[in-house]
Amino acid sequence: MLDALLVSTGTVALAEIGDKTQLLALLLTARFRRPLPIVAGILVATLLNHALAGGLGALAAHWLTPQVLRWVVAVSFIGIALWTLKPDSLDDSEALPAHSAFIATTLAFFVAEIGDKTQVATILLAAKYSPLWQVVAGTTVGMLLANVPVVLLGHRFADRLPLKAARITAALVFLALGLWALLAAPVQS
Repeated sequence: MLDALLVSTGTVALAEIGDKTQLLALLLTARFRRPLPIVAGILVATLLNHALAGGLGALAAHWLTPQVLRWVVAVSFIGIALWTLKPDSLDDSEALPAHSAFIATTLAFFVAEIGDKTQVATILLAAKYSPLWQVVAGTTVGMLLANVPVVLLGHRFADRLPLKAARITAALVFLALGLWALLAAPVQS
């Protein structure tokens, strides 16, 4: 079964639309005009960041009792649903490294994802689903699905995204996941 992979992919792809990392992808594309190294940097940064986050989520699933984990996951997903409704903006003071497109993208994306809602979602998904590799692969694919078109099509694509509708849809998905975690049977450890 690929439930963990599919849920993780869809959840992060939706949550990522309009996120600050999409703005970062657009900024990096405008600066370097080299889409392949930028996409490779996004891939590497996301794999590293989400593998660490997923590992933390899997550990949390072992540390907490199924009942406590169920409440933590449910409340956290509902919190992310609310967080998703707030539009992201890229802080103008965040300077981009002056290295190659690949290194700049890898560093910038890794740092931008620390504490971001998709990283938190990865922790929660890894606590709820197994195997871990499916969660990490799914969240990484979701990140790529949302960011690669921005890199490849640049500002023309980003200007046409219905960001408000995407944020509302993502918030509803997180809310549904939170309610499902709350109402479903306790997580098995």
